Amino acid sequence: MFAAYLTVTIIASVFTGIAAVTYLIGHDYPKTQADMKRIPRSWVPVLGVLLAAGSSGLLAGFAVPLLGALAAGGLVLYFVGALLAHLRVGSRQLVGGAVFLVTAVAALAVNLSYHFG
Repeated sequence: MFAAYLTVTIIASVFTGIAAVTYLIGHDYPKTQADMKRIPRSWVPVLGVLLAAGSSGLLAGFAVPLLGALAAGGLVLYFVGALLAHLRVGSRQLVGGAVFLVTAVAALAVNLSYHFG
C-alpha cells in the first residue's frame, strides 16, 4: 500500500506543481483559459499559488499525514471548481481538468486509506 500512496502522491504533486509554475510565470495558456472562463486575469497568480500550496501540501503529507489529506481535499475542490467554470461558459474541453481531478481524488483516496483506514 505504501508504494501506491508514494507513487500517486508524487504524480499528483508533480502535475499540480507544473500547473502552478505555468500560472505563476505568466504563461499565455492560463491567461487564455481565464479569458475563456470569463474570470479576471488578476486571479491567475492566485490560482497558481493555490496549486503550489496543494502540491507542496501533498509532499508535506509524508511528514504530517493530516496536512497531505487536507491538501488533496483542497485540490479536489479546486479542480471541481475548474470543471464547473468550464461548464458555466459552455466549454466542453473537460479532459485536462478531469485528469487533474482524478489524480487529486486518487491522492486523497490513497492518503486516507494508507493513514486513516
